[in-house]
Amino acid sequence: MRGKTNDKTFLSRRTSGNRRGDDAGAEKCGYSRPSPRWRDRRNHSTSAQLIQRSSQEAAFSRGIIVLIETLVIGIEALLHSAQVAATDEQDQETELSPALLWGMIAVGVALAIALFFLAPLFLTRYLFDPYVSTLVSNLIEGFLRIGIFVAYLKFISLIPGIKTVFAYHGAEHKVVNAYEAGIPLELEAVKKYSTAHARCGTSFLLIVLVIAIIVFALLGRPSLWLSVLSRIVLIPVIAAIGYEIVRLSAAYRRHILVRALLTPGLALQAMTTKEPNDNQIETALSALNRVIEADREENP
Repeated sequence: MRGKTNDKTFLSRRTSGNRRGDDAGAEKCGYSRPSPRWRDRRNHSTSAQLIQRSSQEAAFSRGIIVLIETLVIGIEALLHSAQVAATDEQDQETELSPALLWGMIAVGVALAIALFFLAPLFLTRYLFDPYVSTLVSNLIEGFLRIGIFVAYLKFISLIPGIKTVFAYHGAEHKVVNAYEAGIPLELEAVKKYSTAHARCGTSFLLIVLVIAIIVFALLGRPSLWLSVLSRIVLIPVIAAIGYEIVRLSAAYRRHILVRALLTPGLALQAMTTKEPNDNQIETALSALNRVIEADREENP
């Protein structure tokens, strides 16, 4: 029977061998070196090519490219994590069926679209549409969507394993904030930095939900099937607009108006980040150092 997973075994159950440099901090946190198969896929996957091109693309099109890039990297990480999670305490890896893994991902994406885009539409259409104008109907749908999103974050934040994930999320932000401030990437120096970050995915999702209100309001109130189709087809377009807003806000983040606009997203991050412990910060430091090293290898 498996034992309970703690911080030191959260990222991987397979920590072995002697490591030096960045691996030393990772070892104390239970972080294992990716397998050669994983490193090869990381180095030669489509995602790596997208990363190199995305910043050079025209506005808005690069947002869609980054969205695809993020999905590719995320799916690769999820597939790898699922295989690691299937490893038992005797270090015997259980191969999960690719069909099963992809099926789980497809179901997850479908549920996300249904929960955050279609459910608000149907609730508004059948509960409010007969009594309000088209504009008010779209506003109600948008605020329902944001409310469902916030409730979802609140619910998952109560799950013990997700609390640990959010602590690692906070560690990631601390390390990135320290790196962008130009200080040495050392534990004691990093600990003082905030767990919030202006370019966090949580803030990006909130921006997407707000943009969705505007975009769908411009469409009016077409037939139900066209409304459903628009909520699915326009997701990449809305995400691309959101990406450009995030880039713009990063460039002018010291402006008082931009800081005011960023405040809701930063406040929402209080739900998706937690104050990390030293082991979690060391794991984030190790991860960032590996990214820096890989970037130097690709761009000497």
